[in-house]
Amino acid sequence: MKSVLSQEQIDTYNQDGFLVIPNFLEHSELETWRNWTQEAVDQRLAASGPLSNQADPDNFYAQVFIQCLKLADTHPGMRSLLLNPELGEMIATLAGTDGIRIWHDQALFKPPFGNPTAWHLDVPYWSFQARNAISMWIALDDATLSNGCMYYLPGTHLKASFDNVGIGQNMAALFKVYPEWRSIEPVACPCPAGSAVFHNGLTAHGAGANMTNRPRRAMTCAYMPDGSTFNGTRNVLPEVYFNSIKPGDVLNDPVVNPLVWKKGE
Repeated sequence: MKSVLSQEQIDTYNQDGFLVIPNFLEHSELETWRNWTQEAVDQRLAASGPLSNQADPDNFYAQVFIQCLKLADTHPGMRSLLLNPELGEMIATLAGTDGIRIWHDQALFKPPFGNPTAWHLDVPYWSFQARNAISMWIALDDATLSNGCMYYLPGTHLKASFDNVGIGQNMAALFKVYPEWRSIEPVACPCPAGSAVFHNGLTAHGAGANMTNRPRRAMTCAYMPDGSTFNGTRNVLPEVYFNSIKPGDVLNDPVVNPLVWKKGE
């Protein structure tokens, strides 16, 4: 794993709001991520629980991607990958924070001939507001212009508010909220399997349709700066925990939002 960052990479991330690291994983690491992610997804889909979006596989959103959340909660292998302190220190460095926690992980498999992913921001969906939250996106298959690689609007994290739109059929809905962003040239990020893309949770991003007859699989994880506080939105918080906290409380439950890395510990 290419976890050592250069100052140039840190500067690029701070300026653009995203950073692509080609071949982030070594071949053996990629195989582990592929195998454990697929195993965890298969288990989740077989269980037909609430943390996937395949209850109606024919609706539009279910065909944007097969989405399975919080796999680290149910699969020990995924937990070990995502709670890796070396990875945590790298992510905290990009985020510019002294501690980092998992917000939630999710597998995002764009199915063959899958729908495009509309432009959106991440943080406004979540139960906290932080301008330095960060998401990691790992390509388990080659991500290409043909099968729905990621696209970013560079620099949008610097001016974004916490207003947002849902991921629906209107690719351009976000520009009703931020019309000035229409003039920003989107940057496509095709990358080979094993590459990683890190982006700020307020950087506008989306993905094209999968125009191929093969899936485009990715494993992602959202990381929350340590010390972030509850904003009143439930999102993926367990019901019992959600009912036990109030806005302004620190989100530091070691099970719900485990600490991955903290400076000096």
